[in-house]
Amino acid sequence: MTTLQELTEELLNIVNDANERYHIARETKEKGDFYTEVKPFSDKARLLTEAWEKEITSCFQTTCFKHIHGPQVKAVVENIEMISVQAFFPETSYTRFRNYVESTLFVLKQLLKELI
Repeated sequence: MTTLQELTEELLNIVNDANERYHIARETKEKGDFYTEVKPFSDKARLLTEAWEKEITSCFQTTCFKHIHGPQVKAVVENIEMISVQAFFPETSYTRFRNYVESTLFVLKQLLKELI
């Protein structure tokens, strides 16, 4: 398994974890504690997205992906940054959050298909 595949799978896990956390926050109507929950989770997500973006950018130099393009990579990075923070706040718009999650999952899964 390549580094890009591993990072992509880890990002899929981050997005799924954020989605689960958001649904818990909506059900309980409780915000996550910033220093014990939000910051550690978003820092982990940020580090992974930075590594992933660096890896996929270098792969663009040598590999031509059929369905993955530069703007999608930037969108995934931005979406994960937003998702990783907004997941802890129940007042976040459900529709907007779901759209970010679904579009991010779509691109990551598409990338995995192309890598296999």
